[in-house]
Parts: sequence; C-alpha cells; structure tokens
Amino acid sequence: MDRQMYHYATVSKALEELKQKGYTTDFNLEEERIISHYQDFTIEEVYRYEGETDPADEVTVYGIKATDGEKGVFVASYGAYTEKSAAMVLHEMTIKNREQ
Repeated sequence: MDRQMYHYATVSKALEELKQKGYTTDFNLEEERIISHYQDFTIEEVYRYEGETDPADEVTVYGIKATDGEKGVFVASYGAYTEKSAAMVLHEMTIKNREQ
C-alpha cells in the first residue's frame, strides 16, 4: 500500500472527502455482503479516530472497493467488532494486508 494517506479532522469530513473521491455506497447497509464475499473487496483507505476520554468514542472509517469497481465506505464504531461482524472482517483484512 504505497499511497499517500490523509487524516481528516473529523469523521464527517473524512466521509465528505471520500464521497468526492467516488466512495458513494454505504456498505454499512450491506454488512452481510461483506461478510459473505469479503474476497470481493479491497480496503483502499483507513482512518481511525479515538475519543479523548472514552474508548467508546473510537471509530474507524474504511474506504473500500468491490471487484466490480463499486466504491463505498464502512464506518465501524468501538462496539461493532464482534466475532462475525463486517467490522471484524475488515479489521482482519487490514491486518493481513500489513503482514504481506
């Protein structure tokens, strides 16, 4: 992953900029698709936001692309990382990509 990454001041600013880059699908509405067909997605951008006082304020914004060219975002909050969640699948994909 040799691309320049930007860190936006807020989650809403990141979502706005990603939308301008063509990430228009809300993949939070398609969690089952990500879980069932994770191999059809590539994580292109990742932004992490941490709450200053409360870990429950942590959020990760994923800019992902499907093999058919569809681009969108997935926003995972602190509590979203359950064993069989799309957030966990994307998190594991991020770790796997770092190891390669």
